[in-house]
Amino acid sequence: MRKIALFAAASAAALTLAACSEATEDSAATTADNAAADAEANMEAAGDAMESAGQSMEAGAEDMAADADHAAAEVEADVQDETTAEAQAD
Repeated sequence: MRKIALFAAASAAALTLAACSEATEDSAATTADNAAADAEANMEAAGDAMESAGQSMEAGAEDMAADADHAAAEVEADVQDETTAEAQAD
């Protein structure tokens, strides 16, 4: 009788472990899926931020080029004794 009770208790413990293991696997799969979704969202946000920074840099470079052209025209106007508009037309 003791052997039967011991066997029943061991069987119940084994079933409990199996059920717990399955729940753990499901939880791990859910965690992995959530981590992948978070990584994807973070990469998308980083890409958007980089695109915005690139556009800002491009606008800044265009402004600097325009400033350099204007400064060059002023220098040319001083050297050739003409107006800045005339120097820019050259």
